[in-house]
Amino acid sequence: MHAAKHTLSPSLPAEPRLAGDLAIWIFILAELLAFGLFFAAYAFARAHDPALFAAEQEALNRNAGAINTALLLTASYFVVRAVHAAEAGRGRQGARWLLAALGCAGGFVVIKLAEYAAAFDAGISLSSSTFHMFYLSLTFFHFMHVLLGMVILGALWLNARRGRYGPRDMNGIETGAAYWHMVDLVWLVLFPLVYVIR
Repeated sequence: MHAAKHTLSPSLPAEPRLAGDLAIWIFILAELLAFGLFFAAYAFARAHDPALFAAEQEALNRNAGAINTALLLTASYFVVRAVHAAEAGRGRQGARWLLAALGCAGGFVVIKLAEYAAAFDAGISLSSSTFHMFYLSLTFFHFMHVLLGMVILGALWLNARRGRYGPRDMNGIETGAAYWHMVDLVWLVLFPLVYVIR
């Protein structure tokens, strides 16, 4: 009788829930709004002087930007794998994925610093032109978010190594993953907008 009841009453599907803390989603929305306003200001300025923007965009290293795009996308993939590993109770495996994500983020930082060094060697600064003001401001604002993301990934890696995350304790790793995906998403808009679109 008990078995029959069990067969006739299938388990209810789990209720959908927000991954990570509500606070991180409020923070992410605020950051996306800030970047959105920045992008809108860039588009407005470009519309008023398209020739200048097109000429100075041409001098940017699009290959470096494309490699950085690949690095951030790969880092996000590794973060997803880390979350899945934690959900499956394989925290140490998740730690390895997080370390790989940190390596990709570090590669992004090295390439971006090389870009900045080349720009400063060429005498480019915030006051060089409207385009350079936006280029340096936008990319540096994003760069600081990448650095914060690396700190978060480092903390997640340490906790994952200690076995902190598992099917019953996903909040921390999901919160950190949500932040990192926001950093990646912003770059996916910033790269074509600043480096590619003429």
